[in-house]
Amino acid sequence: MVLLKSFVLAGLTVVVAAKSAVLDLIPSNFDEVVLKSGKPTLVEFFAPWCGHCKNLAPVYEELAHSFEFTKDVQIAKVDADAERSLGKRFGVQGFPTLKWFDGKSDKPTEYNGGRDLEALTAFITEKTGIKSKKKLAPPSSVAYLTDATFKNTIGGDKHVLVAFTAPWCGHCKSLAPTWESLATTFANEPNVVIAKVDAEAENSKATANDYGVTSYPTIKFFPKGSTTPEDYNGGRSEEAFVAFLNEQAGTHRAAGGGVDATAGTFAVLDEIVTKYIGGTPLTDAAAEVKKAAESLKEDAQYKYAEYYIRVFDKLSKSDSFAAKELARLEGILKKGGLAPTKLDELTTKTNILRKFVEKVTGKDEL
Repeated sequence: MVLLKSFVLAGLTVVVAAKSAVLDLIPSNFDEVVLKSGKPTLVEFFAPWCGHCKNLAPVYEELAHSFEFTKDVQIAKVDADAERSLGKRFGVQGFPTLKWFDGKSDKPTEYNGGRDLEALTAFITEKTGIKSKKKLAPPSSVAYLTDATFKNTIGGDKHVLVAFTAPWCGHCKSLAPTWESLATTFANEPNVVIAKVDAEAENSKATANDYGVTSYPTIKFFPKGSTTPEDYNGGRSEEAFVAFLNEQAGTHRAAGGGVDATAGTFAVLDEIVTKYIGGTPLTDAAAEVKKAAESLKEDAQYKYAEYYIRVFDKLSKSDSFAAKELARLEGILKKGGLAPTKLDELTTKTNILRKFVEKVTGKDEL
């Protein structure tokens, strides 16, 4: 897609087309630019009337700009509707068709990967070793699945939420940033996968067909151990997705990142804390917590059941431990700059400590 800039000069509006970084190929220059140059070249065969080509155009232009600093790889295009001889020469049967010329052979290989900037950039880097100079977004936490990887992802020990999308779909584009944020929110959950399938890509459309996907985006949830999905028909805000996954997977995530106020807490252990504050001797409460924690060993959050035990042990040495430790951890959290895993850990510990402090405050007020 050609970007336009306009400015006023001598009372007239002048429109100037920004320089395209994509090379335009025609029959008279194709061999010289591609086959005889010795330079690896990615070539898009397109048609001006093609909707998918129009959607790809801005991404392809951005791809070309990100590699224009180097003379060792080329990004090019052919209007195969106007230059039909070139399309016929290289067996083009649909639009857009992307073909990779390695700079050595006149026999290209067809590109069947994703049509987003990240996938195209990764492909060129893999083929040439040249890295884009464009500052890309942080690595995505979304699992991009293909026909080859889909079956290995579902049905195992992970809960999988999958969005089936299409590159041209407006609603899919609107969902994309929310989906990325959701994946980041659950990045530290080993038993949850946030995934995406390009339902129109050659290497993944069979999977979409297998699950009867006919509109986009279609969102399906695969519980761990199951290859039979549930259709997701809830809201499309991150808050709605997080609430759904917390309920289905037993997680305690908060929209926007981190964990919620219940993470790490156990009702059965909180009851013992309440009894301790109500007058049960500390040694008896500590023994009861230790015994109750034994029944929680299979729980994914068991290490935090052990933290209850540790708090009681510390209280036996100093009855102000919970309040002081809570204040210390809250101070660290307030400073920020913590790695996500550490942030989860400290937030979860404050959830537990707050149970003790809230109970003590309530006792003092009585």
